Amino acid sequence: MASSSTDPRETARGPRRGEQAGAPAALAPRALQGVPGVLGDIARARAAAYAQVPAAAGLTSEARVRPPFGAALRSGGVQVIAEVKRSSPSQGDIAPLEPAEAARAYEAGGAAAISVLTEEAHFGGTLEHLREVARAVRLPLLRKDFTVHPRQLTEAREAGASAVLLIAAVLGGALAPYLAYAHALGLEALVEVHDEAELDAALAAGARVLGVNNRDLRTLEVDLRVAPRLLRAARRRGYAGVTVAESGYRSAAELEPLLGLADAVLVGTGLARSGDLRGALEALRGAG
Repeated sequence: MASSSTDPRETARGPRRGEQAGAPAALAPRALQGVPGVLGDIARARAAAYAQVPAAAGLTSEARVRPPFGAALRSGGVQVIAEVKRSSPSQGDIAPLEPAEAARAYEAGGAAAISVLTEEAHFGGTLEHLREVARAVRLPLLRKDFTVHPRQLTEAREAGASAVLLIAAVLGGALAPYLAYAHALGLEALVEVHDEAELDAALAAGARVLGVNNRDLRTLEVDLRVAPRLLRAARRRGYAGVTVAESGYRSAAELEPLLGLADAVLVGTGLARSGDLRGALEALRGAG
């Protein structure tokens, strides 16, 4: 029997019937009991929702080929990943965005990539929103969800995503297997951290696209000093990959501390609530 200090997310097993070798273990709600606050509540709900879904790794349909995610973010200056976001636990209802229309507005406004939320209960998103956006634009797409099951990765690829979100605080010791599996499927992964320990875990796992969330997903508090501090720490550790700052950005002035540190910012509420998606994005980019 494992000691009580063992993280159940680190438990490895071979593939069950119907799984392709290389698929990581699905995380059960009980394996996520140690994830605190709102983040833990959402992660456990996601695990419960996928509990009866086979962890079959094979793609069940022809995956759409999208432009690469990381390369699009390294186009000079601070690029913007614009998010299709209808609601959130911290903001409640934000805006009744129509995904395809929003994506086209973001594309016209100069977004480098688009993030699409696919978690329904707290963010008002669905996997169908990702499919709609994939049909509407050619930009790289990020499936923004709380990944706890390998099927979420194959779903993302089938629906047209270029990348998926992997949250270090959720995946714990399972981060490296999930990251490797995403890469095996031809997906990039935005590996999200919020503190020094999570940063160390992301770098050890081999993150190629590193996201620092200014919002503590356990308390929902935002501190715009977090991303610059952790991105500097990552560079001091020799990290040479793509860097993304997340949450809390509403103006071009707020992006100035990120120059030379972040390749991109991910912005959801500040754009979605504007009433003018293209105009707000152009203003954020300093193009309007």
